[in-house]
Amino acid sequence: MAQAYITETGQGRDPRRTGSRARRLLSWWQPEGMWRRGIILAVLAVVLGLLMALHSQVPNAVGNTGSLLETFLPWLGIIGVPLLLIAAVLRRSSTALVALLLPAIVWVNMFGGLITDKSGSGGNLTVVTHNVNAENPDPAGTARDIVAARADVVALEELSPTALPTYRDGLAKAYPYHTVQGTVGLWSKYPLSDASPVDIKMGWTRALRATVAAPDGQRVAVYVAHLPSVRVKLNAGFTANQRDRSAEALGKAITADREKKVILLGDLNGTMNDRSLAPVTAQMRSAQGAAGDGFGFSWPAAFPMARIDQIMMKGIDPVSAWSLPATGSDHLPLAASVKV
Repeated sequence: MAQAYITETGQGRDPRRTGSRARRLLSWWQPEGMWRRGIILAVLAVVLGLLMALHSQVPNAVGNTGSLLETFLPWLGIIGVPLLLIAAVLRRSSTALVALLLPAIVWVNMFGGLITDKSGSGGNLTVVTHNVNAENPDPAGTARDIVAARADVVALEELSPTALPTYRDGLAKAYPYHTVQGTVGLWSKYPLSDASPVDIKMGWTRALRATVAAPDGQRVAVYVAHLPSVRVKLNAGFTANQRDRSAEALGKAITADREKKVILLGDLNGTMNDRSLAPVTAQMRSAQGAAGDGFGFSWPAAFPMARIDQIMMKGIDPVSAWSLPATGSDHLPLAASVKV
């Protein structure tokens, strides 16, 4: 005889049926072989984690592959981890979910510090760098935007002969001191001296150095540089060899500088992660990395994906760093407050 089950309502209900319904619900996530599912996803997660952790081991011999990877290194985690997470959930794979811990932990260890706001106060010199774009349709508007930032020192790159008079006129009132060498220029509220071009092995001038008479009687050597552009080509890979040679020449110039306080402003066409910029980055601090809020991506302005414009220094403490609103250029301006 079947056993009867009496509930509070007086109606019979077999708890075994309730249990079977719960098991059916759980079976959606825990089917038989749940640990065997998603092996390929798990392998991809491990590869992603190792690629980020060991990025410096990816060779540059063929198409500068390592430098290309390092240019967009944060995006491996920003895009890769969520995509693999969605795939693992849809595949109902516990193995893939566990494997995803590796790239997630690696990414947080490498870039988690950039997410937090590290800005402080107490700076006595504000600097701005901006690649204004030779094809900028509104140089007058860009000049007004730069003045509105109220920086003490401004570096501009990619100055075209036709637009240069517009920038000179637009910045003249706010910045009584300036020097232009080739396609780069430096404007300052403080006196400049020793202005000269810097040879970065390009055949024409795209870098300069000047001494700024900063607050409290401090002398600061300020470099403005626009390193050669890089391209990704199917038949050649990441064409960065000329940029790398220029970075080496720039690094040597900065190393040989007699001033103890040095600031580098410019478009380096490379990120701080790119090993090929080590002649520069190894001896200088990034204002964004030390005192910024977020990644500070600067290019392209419409959807910034990489911080190839840089504010770096040695012998000086960065206090805060930030991106300025877009102008008519394809780059965003970057600003930093420092304590000299």
